[in-house]
Formats: sequence, structure tokens, C-alpha cells
Amino acid sequence: MHYRKLGTTEAEISEIGYGAWGIGGKQWQGGNDNDALRALKRSFELGINLVDTALAYGDGHSEQLVGRAVRESYRKIYVATKIPPKNGIWPASPSTSIAEVFPQDYIIQCTEQSLRNLGVEQIYLQQFHVWTDAWTQTEEWRRTVEDLRSSGKVRYFGISISEHDPDSALEAVKTGLFNSVQVIYNIFDQTPEKNLFPLCQKMQVGVLARVPLDEGGLTGAITEDTHFEAGEFRESYFRGDRKRQVVEHVEALKRDLQDVPGTLPQIAIRFCLSHKAVTSVIPGMRRIETVESNCRAASAGMLDEKTLAILRRHAWNRNFYE
Repeated sequence: MHYRKLGTTEAEISEIGYGAWGIGGKQWQGGNDNDALRALKRSFELGINLVDTALAYGDGHSEQLVGRAVRESYRKIYVATKIPPKNGIWPASPSTSIAEVFPQDYIIQCTEQSLRNLGVEQIYLQQFHVWTDAWTQTEEWRRTVEDLRSSGKVRYFGISISEHDPDSALEAVKTGLFNSVQVIYNIFDQTPEKNLFPLCQKMQVGVLARVPLDEGGLTGAITEDTHFEAGEFRESYFRGDRKRQVVEHVEALKRDLQDVPGTLPQIAIRFCLSHKAVTSVIPGMRRIETVESNCRAASAGMLDEKTLAILRRHAWNRNFYE
């Protein structure tokens, strides 16, 4: 495993982080707590030292599993979690007051609940689970951030940026108050490269690249006949003719990558790691086999310029979250 410095923090973060949404158990079908704990343990053995979870993942269940695994590990593990929007709306709207989404007492309440779920005394990286730059100049959240830092309950703060809208946090990055941003970045969605990544490099803000496999689309396992259970997140994400669209784009991608070694998921992860602004890639992982495959991708290093040029042509402008 290779490591990269997380912004201006002291942390050297593994290039692969453990995305823990799937182990929350509510919006993803398959797997169980035992599988999740085994996968977490294996990830730590392979050198992963970053776990990204959230209070909203299974109403705290993901945090509880992560906390148990972290407490049982002899390695130093950096835990990142998130404060959900009080109004329960993703993504954030610029027309909504921050008082409706992140009031001071609510930020503190959520942080304290996450500390209990995780069973730790300090959250290393606390993140706002939604954001809009319409909130950036307001004062209340700034005071709350400083209060939580000075109390020792939170070491650093970050932002999880809205789906397919990397420019919605540019002003927040400029404040210097955040140590990281989490953003969708993959072969299909390369938009963070234009404005967000150069700014993060300039401001020395870490980048956690989420959804590197497009919610499973870039695994190559989705077919037109793939069935998702009712209530699972991907049932909506791949609704209508979206599976057909994914198949067409993935087949074109595979044709262009015939001479590139590695599986499609591994190439997709290496694509993310090939940008120097990226600190860590955080794919969702629920099973040991997935952990091991993703770690092999990281060990293969960055892609060459010829392969990256091929992948640039496969950017796909669309939003399946809508």
C-alpha cells in the first residue's frame, strides 16, 4: 500500500480508503455484519488506514461496525464520518438557509452521537454531508467548527460535495477552514479536474475520490438483465433504460482497454489515483474479495499517459442521482 499526505494534516493516508456506506445495511442488499467486519479487518491487514462512514449510513449502524473494527485493530486508523442534513435533503439547495440544514446545536448533537457510535474520544475527520457555497460566508457554522476543534471532539473538518457539482464548494475551499473535500470522480465524471482539483492543490486541501466505480457501473458486472431488490439504492440509480446506457458505455470502454492489464474496476481505481490532487480513493467494500482486488489496483501504481488519454475520451455527462 502507498500513502499520500492528507492536505496540511499530519496524516499519511492509504491510497485506498474503505467506503463504509454499503455496510450500513439499509440501502444496499447483500452481505452482513460478519462479512463487513471481516472485510474491515482484512483491509487493515493490507495497509488501509482510512475508513469513510457517516451518521446517516444505516442510522449509525455503519459507524458502530467501523468503531468496533477500529478498536480491535492494532494499527492507527483514521476515521472520517459525516453530519447529515437536518432537513434530510440531498443535495443541498442554495435557496435553503443553513439554519435549516446545519444549525449549531444540531452539528454538536450529531458529532456527539457519532462519537458514541464509534466508541472514540475524537473524530479525526468530521464532514458536512451536503454543501452549497451559498452558506460559506455565514458565521454560525464557522464558530461551531472552531468550538468542536478546540474541545478536542473533532480533529479536522471536511466537506462531502454534492453529486456531479464539484464547483459548489470552491468558495468553501478558499476559506482555508477545511482540510479535505470528498467528491465524485471517476472515468465517467471527470469534472473535478477543471476547477476543484487545481484549487485543492493550491490550497493544500486533501481530496477523497468517492464513487470511483460509478455505483457499480464501472465494475463491468451490470447487464441489461441485472436485478436489484426493491428498496435498494441501485434500483433507482439504474432505473429505466439506464442499465442499457451503462452497458453501451462500458462495452466501448472495454474495447479501448483491451491491451491494458488489469480488470476494469482496477483500471478505474488507478485512473483516480493518477491525478496528483487525489489523496485517497474510497470505493464501497463489503467483502474480503473486493478489498483485496482494490488493494491490488493501488499497488499497480498510476496509469501511463497513453492509457489516460484513452480514458479521457470516455467522460460521460449525465446524472443518475436525479
